Amino acid sequence: MTYRGAVILGVGASLPRRVVTNDDLAAGLDTSDEWIRSRTGIGARRWVDPGTSTSDLAADAGARALRSAGTSTVDAVIVATTTPDRSCPAVAPDVAARLGLVGVPAHDVAAVCTGFLYGLANAVGLIASGAARTVLLIAAETFSTILDPADRGTAEIFGDGAGAVVVGAGRGGDEPGAIGPCVLGSDGTGADLIQVPAGEAYFRMRGKEVFRQAVERMSDVALDALERSGLGPDDVDHLAPHQANRRICDAVAQRVGIDASRVLSDLDAVGNTAAASIPVLLADAAAAGRLDAGDRVLAVAFGGGLTWGAVTLIWPDAAADLGTLGEG
Repeated sequence: MTYRGAVILGVGASLPRRVVTNDDLAAGLDTSDEWIRSRTGIGARRWVDPGTSTSDLAADAGARALRSAGTSTVDAVIVATTTPDRSCPAVAPDVAARLGLVGVPAHDVAAVCTGFLYGLANAVGLIASGAARTVLLIAAETFSTILDPADRGTAEIFGDGAGAVVVGAGRGGDEPGAIGPCVLGSDGTGADLIQVPAGEAYFRMRGKEVFRQAVERMSDVALDALERSGLGPDDVDHLAPHQANRRICDAVAQRVGIDASRVLSDLDAVGNTAAASIPVLLADAAAAGRLDAGDRVLAVAFGGGLTWGAVTLIWPDAAADLGTLGEG
């Protein structure tokens, strides 16, 4: 059999137990639930408890994706994260070992909120080259560990979580799970807009400029991905935007020409989980019955670097496994 493409075989996601509401943050940030909701669309987010690491979330999400795909083995592991357990070594080999995949090649991807899409392009490339037949891609973040609790521009936005997919060799075309062209971009001249400055512990973001860049870059790359896939906005059943904030997601949908009724969102419950936001969103939508096998999805993201990306895919005929860390 000749393999000409890649498909999603399984989907999993893991969230921390701890729920942090807007009211929990309001006093310390001199704000209110109404103010946060009106500007971000976020009502709550999940934060890890002390002692819980990115690798903990990643391993749980990875195990759920493997279970969804009906397998315990893959040929490679990729972890996309901005918040690895330590700066060296990479988190992926540790996660692979915890999943019983010792000896399997494993590496990290660092593209901040675009990490999942960069990792997906890596996975598709490994399959296209013949280096792997199956790849476990995990995006995991514990952003709460790098947030300045006094910074209203970031502390109210970000949450923790992990999402994962098993990617396998496919025939191409419109088969279930089929992954279209991965379209990526970057611009290092904007590296200071989203960063953890050298020698500092906290994440910093220049919100107004990030908003403008995010809307423009996400809209342009989404339209590019549609064109490369031979599709138009009306061919898309669902837009799955990186969950930056509601205003960005709404603006991108409007520019691309996709009605608000077709835009997936879980911002209200989990906030912005950075690299993990797209796979967590997809797992949540599938588990809630908002995504059906055969639905055509356009996923798009923007993150630090600056980086951006988009991809079209056909939702697989697989049950998404979404759960809370330590449960299920």
